[in-house]
Amino acid sequence: MIRLTQEINPHFYKLWNSKKPYIIAKGGRGSFKSSVISLRLITTMKKAIAMNQQANVICIRENFAYLRESVYEQIKTSLGWLHCDDEFRFRVSPLRIEHIRTGSSFYFYGADDPNKLKSNTVQNIVGVWFEECANMKSPEVFDQSIPTFIRNKAKYLDYVPVYFSYNPPKNPYSWINEWVEKKKDDPEYLVDHSTYLDDKLGFTSDQTKKLIEQYKKTDYDYYRWLYLGEVVGLGTNVYNMDNFQPIKELPEDDYLVTWFGAIDAGHEVSATTFTAYGVTRLDKVILLDTYYYSPMGKTHKKPPSELAKDLKAFIDKIVNKYDMLPEKLTIDSAEGALDNQFYNDYAIKLHKVKKLKKVDMIDRVQNIVAQGRFYYLDIPDNEIFIKEHRNYRWDEKTLESDDPKVIKEGDHTCDSFMYFVRDNERLLGLKY
Repeated sequence: MIRLTQEINPHFYKLWNSKKPYIIAKGGRGSFKSSVISLRLITTMKKAIAMNQQANVICIRENFAYLRESVYEQIKTSLGWLHCDDEFRFRVSPLRIEHIRTGSSFYFYGADDPNKLKSNTVQNIVGVWFEECANMKSPEVFDQSIPTFIRNKAKYLDYVPVYFSYNPPKNPYSWINEWVEKKKDDPEYLVDHSTYLDDKLGFTSDQTKKLIEQYKKTDYDYYRWLYLGEVVGLGTNVYNMDNFQPIKELPEDDYLVTWFGAIDAGHEVSATTFTAYGVTRLDKVILLDTYYYSPMGKTHKKPPSELAKDLKAFIDKIVNKYDMLPEKLTIDSAEGALDNQFYNDYAIKLHKVKKLKKVDMIDRVQNIVAQGRFYYLDIPDNEIFIKEHRNYRWDEKTLESDDPKVIKEGDHTCDSFMYFVRDNERLLGLKY
């Protein structure tokens, strides 16, 4: 026998028992809001199955590529908690979790394919879940798809419950923050805010608690945003430079496990930079060295053929110093000239990063430094890296908008740092 009171924190009882058709669950990371929603959807389906009814659930994320390792795994894990996973068939092509006896299924869609959402043909829908909905482009995703889903509701239901879950962006002018503010006064909506502090059943592990305390200690505002789910605002400084920690040499009680290179290539007037980052046994990230070339004021500007030689020399320098080949060499996905030249000269293929919105790329770097994990060797070649990050600013004219911009001046090492973190976020232990 499963006692749901042992699986659901008291904070979520109101959400669980709500008779409102639209439920918004927002808050900090580690609040278990996604776990509760997945359990609610499963129990809804199971009740229908027990009455020999077919029941289908629609789960949506902003991008189809993120479904399998997030909401799909969440449903799968929750079925295991309820000891009923052996009743289901887990498909990956198409991505679906299907009840073996009745065919009742969890369907998984990406909001990046709006035509599939609008042309949905699934019948007997008993629930819809928009997970990480702050990452979707706009509320138009809801406006265009929800009517289709609720039109195909199961006939034995009065309405289809629609769940929205997300962690609030820092920016108060983000569309999701403004949209939810309006929904607070809508009688059709329940808006619930939860944090890890609402865990009264002890689900949060000691390791996670220690990590949270580390965020709280090193960057309190980042902690407020990440774990309390507060809309803290952006300010104008992008980074808290107190968390960029200088060291004279590699720590004696730690050692490099691997290193990575990241490249931001410039052109006629913009600089080119190569940066090398080491990752240690204790998961510290250390800026090892920086190459920086600016063509400003030079009559003869280096062509890609010369920059390719400089890149090879930089890589060889790090390899010789640490006796270690690079794990990965990352470059801007929009850069073609240097990438092609380097492959032509040395038969080494650079890895092109899959870029996101600037604010999302920056958040990944802020996450690393807020954990107190980022260090840099205090050497002359790394001074430009620190200078550019210290001067990195949000454009005040864009702060009161849904798409804030940074000032594009002296930001080349900032871009290369973002490329490194974005291209290796899983290895670095970041989860998005």
